[in-house]
Amino acid sequence: MSEKDKEPLPSTISSGETQNWSSTQAYLLAAFCLLLGVALGYLFRGSASSMPQAVTARQSTGFAVENTQAQAALQQSVVPLLEAVNRSPADYDALVKLGDLYYDGQQFPNAIQYYERALVIHPENPDVRTDLGTAYWYIGNADKALAEMEISLKYKPGHPQTLFNLGWVKWQGKADAKGAVAAWQNLLKTNPDYPQKQQVEQYIAKAKEHAARG
Repeated sequence: MSEKDKEPLPSTISSGETQNWSSTQAYLLAAFCLLLGVALGYLFRGSASSMPQAVTARQSTGFAVENTQAQAALQQSVVPLLEAVNRSPADYDALVKLGDLYYDGQQFPNAIQYYERALVIHPENPDVRTDLGTAYWYIGNADKALAEMEISLKYKPGHPQTLFNLGWVKWQGKADAKGAVAAWQNLLKTNPDYPQKQQVEQYIAKAKEHAARG
């Protein structure tokens, strides 16, 4: 499968743990996410717009401004966490929070760095390892993504987010539709009350069609 045929993972892929945030950090993160959402909205409208070029150009300018503000909010949010890990390099919670912030800010190489440091301390955490694998997927390394997800399942077989993402990367990253179907069927078997069951069943049907076409 060529790079242009790949689809991004659905928006429900992140499995990071809920952390305890200070009120200041929570405010900054909320502001950052809001700005990022607005920025992405500009991007999608601009790329699909049939409006005159002048209007699209103004939207693009707006995106650049909003994105700059979003990144500034991100940098402000990570400062106390960076200080924490500088004081205590084994501060697991701070490492995970840094990974989460950089992941949400789509700075995936930075997210990978801090997730990997956190997993040296607690390698058994399937949520962090799944997000690490997903970050690798987003930088184009499907093999490393799959490797991390397989490790996650060794620690916690049946982990739903891992199985969901594993299926997606197998299908979109390796053109392994049968492998994707197997992962998603395992997901539904081990998690019969999975909230997105209907969505997964639809993906299974599409992957089976893909496999049948060879």
